[in-house]
Amino acid sequence: MAELNLGKGLTAGKVASNVQKKLTRAQEKVLQKLGKADETKDVAFEEGVINFNKQYAEGSKLQRDLRAYLEAVKAMHESSKNVQACLADMYEPDWYGKNEVDSIVEDCDVLWTDYHQKLVDHALISMDTYLGQFPDIKARIAKRDRKLVDYDSARHNYATTHKTKKKDGGIKITKPSSLLERATPGWAQGILSAHNVAQSSLSRGQAEEELERAQKVFEEINIDLQEELPSLWNSRVGFYVSTFQSLAGFEEKFHKEISRLDQDLYDTLETLERTDTTSRKTGNSGASSSGTNRSVKEASNHTLRPGGPPPIPKSPSKLKPAVPPPPKVTPCKELKTENIINLFDAAAAPDISVTSPTEPANWDSWGESAAAAATTVEEAVTEETPAVVPEPTEEASEPADMPPGFLFKVQVMHDYAANDTDELEMKTGDVVLVITFDNPDEQDDGWLMGMKQEDWKQNKENAAKGVFPENFTQRL
Repeated sequence: MAELNLGKGLTAGKVASNVQKKLTRAQEKVLQKLGKADETKDVAFEEGVINFNKQYAEGSKLQRDLRAYLEAVKAMHESSKNVQACLADMYEPDWYGKNEVDSIVEDCDVLWTDYHQKLVDHALISMDTYLGQFPDIKARIAKRDRKLVDYDSARHNYATTHKTKKKDGGIKITKPSSLLERATPGWAQGILSAHNVAQSSLSRGQAEEELERAQKVFEEINIDLQEELPSLWNSRVGFYVSTFQSLAGFEEKFHKEISRLDQDLYDTLETLERTDTTSRKTGNSGASSSGTNRSVKEASNHTLRPGGPPPIPKSPSKLKPAVPPPPKVTPCKELKTENIINLFDAAAAPDISVTSPTEPANWDSWGESAAAAATTVEEAVTEETPAVVPEPTEEASEPADMPPGFLFKVQVMHDYAANDTDELEMKTGDVVLVITFDNPDEQDDGWLMGMKQEDWKQNKENAAKGVFPENFTQRL
């Protein structure tokens, strides 16, 4: 009857043989644990297996982390690609550096792709190749363990078989115990004994042959693993060095190239900002924001509140430097004596006749002449001394409590909203103290420098000052 074929080269006989081997190994392991059978020990090999398992675990973890790193690089590539594409789409064709930006975007995408591919070729594939040898060696180690049990079992069986020898080297013949032996006639007992001796010799031969075969199989596997495990353990240093050097080298090169492109992009955008700022200033005012040539600013650069404010001055006359007020003069002061006498030369002396002493003097006519002379003196003094309007006491004391370079005061007639940092925000009714410019060359036509009077009273030297249009104010 043909053997039952179970597929893949297996037959019922092989299955039974494998089952028998598993049972024998299990029985031998139990006997070894119970101390009833010897177990072969190899301390050096066991240390090699421990190192192998450690190396395999570390390599597997490195492989997982490297795959995660590559996934992160791929995700970063996609994110960077989207951002760069968004920049390229937003960048208008008439902006400075449009072609440069498009080229930078394209180069960035190429760098990311090349970086990812090099990591795959020189790091991940190398890692996979390195770990590919571990499963085979692990299977061979497991096979060696099984063959070692078979070897120990064969030794144990061989030793048990040889215990049946007699002390003198003969075969110990036991009394017949089976029904066949008991039923055997006396003349046949010798034949049966000879058969038992032959069977015992056959068992010893089989045990010895099985031992030799098990030992040969075990030693073949053991010798190979004894050479491979230490070599594999020592190879980890070179592999780790090669892997991380490649990883570090590719990453360094990538970051150098990407940083150069980032610097080019930064410079392009910086130039665009300067160009845009210059064009906007030129289009709005044709001048810098420092205040130079402010007279040609367009009215749209100032936000004027409703209420009919006048247009921003364009070319009024420049302010004159401060001139000290003329000295105050009062009547009858600094009038020389000879001038007073001269006034009386023609009309002061009365016309008195002395030719006729007997005639009484005409006092009435003399009095009229004296009054006329006094009137003449008063008119002369008035003509000689200019009329001076007395100034208020407050006006005279103000310069002592005014900021340096104070010229005069003005009152704001219309609201004015400052658009530049050097301009002064004003409300209708504010009183502004006009001062001189620190640099006269910065003064523009129709613009004054000043600070609010209330701000000066509260903060003194820390008061905010700025320029403002002159025609928005009225001089006090």
